[in-house]
Amino acid sequence: MTNPFIIPSLADLNADLAQRHFPLARGEKLQRKFSKLFSRHLGRLRSGKSFEGRSLLITGLSGSGKTAEISDMLDQFNESAVLLPDGKPARFACCVLGAKGTWKDLGRKTLQALGYPITSNTRRTQFEIWDLVIKQAKLQGIVGIHYDEAQHIMRGKSDKEVEAVLDAFKGLMKVDKRDTKSGETFMPSHDWPLMPILSGVPELGDYVQREEQLDRLMARIEFGEIDLNSTGGHPAQDYETLNEIVGSYAVSAGLDVDADLPTGDFLHRLATAGAYRWGLVIDMVVDAVALAVVRGEGSLERLDFVEAWCDKTGMNELATPFTHGSYERMFRRDKPFRAAIGT
Repeated sequence: MTNPFIIPSLADLNADLAQRHFPLARGEKLQRKFSKLFSRHLGRLRSGKSFEGRSLLITGLSGSGKTAEISDMLDQFNESAVLLPDGKPARFACCVLGAKGTWKDLGRKTLQALGYPITSNTRRTQFEIWDLVIKQAKLQGIVGIHYDEAQHIMRGKSDKEVEAVLDAFKGLMKVDKRDTKSGETFMPSHDWPLMPILSGVPELGDYVQREEQLDRLMARIEFGEIDLNSTGGHPAQDYETLNEIVGSYAVSAGLDVDADLPTGDFLHRLATAGAYRWGLVIDMVVDAVALAVVRGEGSLERLDFVEAWCDKTGMNELATPFTHGSYERMFRRDKPFRAAIGT
């Protein structure tokens, strides 16, 4: 019996697309930098000597595709099953942070990310919670934790609260954590330094700089915007990348690409529609491909991008980045999916 709430072709397509990741050059850069840091970490573990962990700070505008890029890399890392000195396969965990909560709540969320059952009304102290974090990480072979949207837990907090959060991130990387600047002791001394990857919007970098030692232990990567400025009379490399993204997702869905799409005009409009952010652009392409599949004519066309834009924004089809003559002035980078005129 047909279910009126399911479009089979669309469900099948999204099941396939969810497993795909377009390989951008920045992904290779991220993996190289991560590999250097993990190789150092593994070598120090093999030595049996105490050491401080090192890690990554990854920043970029919302919609730049940080989470997808990091998640893809860490999925590959976990699947590679690198053996630690004790014979366990090395793994990374992930913890998405919200705006509410204390450092004790962060410890609780971290334990949950490690699969340890702990409730919000636990009576354990901060020290006890973080002692459990370290013990569970070592027991499971977890060498690092990706804290996504890490700025959220510090935004709107007092200087003292932000200092405590930063000091505790640092404590995860240090084997001897006796006290904080405030004199409190809530991070236990331990023999299992971690690699906490912090990712978020650019303001996260400003927070990290407040803690000198944490700042020193972090390697940085910034996910930049799409660059369509020509150099030396040659078209920007990102035009080719945009064209490859459109073509690869269309082909994966069994679609032909209309001749109107592999053009400088359309690709510039596509970058504008995504506010020059790779993650937003890829989402727009995926949405347009899905609509083309539902349309059932076997090709990906500009009208699919127009419909995808209108579905997302509620705008008239004549006032989209793909149709409006003054789209460059009408749609600004700092306001994704909103027209600058009249706002």
